Amino acid sequence: MSLIPRTDLDVHPLCLGGNVFGWTADEQQSFAVLDAYTAAGGNFVDTAEGYSHWVPGNVGGESETIIGNWLARRKRRDDVVIATKLKGLTRDSIRESVEASLRRLQTDYIDLYYAHYDDPDAPQEETAAAFGELVTEGKVRYLAASNFSTERLASALRISDQLGVARYVAMQPHYNLMEREVVEGELAALLAQEDLALFPYYSLASGFLTGKYRTVSDVAGRERGDRAGTYLNERGFRVLDALDRVAGAHGVTPTTVSLAWLLSRPNVLAPIASARTVEQLPALLAAAELKLTEAEVDDLTTASA
Repeated sequence: MSLIPRTDLDVHPLCLGGNVFGWTADEQQSFAVLDAYTAAGGNFVDTAEGYSHWVPGNVGGESETIIGNWLARRKRRDDVVIATKLKGLTRDSIRESVEASLRRLQTDYIDLYYAHYDDPDAPQEETAAAFGELVTEGKVRYLAASNFSTERLASALRISDQLGVARYVAMQPHYNLMEREVVEGELAALLAQEDLALFPYYSLASGFLTGKYRTVSDVAGRERGDRAGTYLNERGFRVLDALDRVAGAHGVTPTTVSLAWLLSRPNVLAPIASARTVEQLPALLAAAELKLTEAEVDDLTTASA
């Protein structure tokens, strides 16, 4: 377990992504995954108010609803850290979104509440004040940001401090062996300076880093095939070769190595990865126990440069 700085939230090194709940996993399958994840010691589940609006017939909120039903049925609310996200950052949007998420999750508080995207139409002072109210009222325990530029994240933190309200304690960016530019650029210095926890999403590059996509035919017709297919190039094959080498040395899968590499990076407390079936979980959870050597980390880092 790892303690998120400036909080009392102790989280498992593998955050279970809830984006597949209500999409490629129905409620029964989702319950089975949640049961297996928590039985293995997991305690950190990530979702969003918008999951999974992209599925025909869905409107958004399906993932939160499934997680809420599971929390209520299993009576696990007190020992699971729930993170969810909202979009609009005006005061009215924030108030409306938090109440809807609380209803769907069947709880009276959210452990970690993310601004899913920056909202240039909402004054950051208004956003900070509204988020501060939620923390004061006990509806939210801690705040976080996702998909913010370095400049906007820095100003949001500064404004929260100036107003004397709760500030963001974590950042959720797109980060993996194939997508390093955002986090390892100017954002890295801010994360270190402010001691923000990092919870990367798309940790497995839409499945590419599991090693299951190696040819054009492998990605054809897959749910995330189009995105994974963009990595079928010289650099991508170089990364897969490095993953195969390290995985072979440890007797684990490329999935496990990919997540372990993320866990070796500065400020990363827990990569976010989703499982559609119980059978997919062991390779994800094994990353928490895999200790890569310095040479192995360098090999992977160099291959993905």
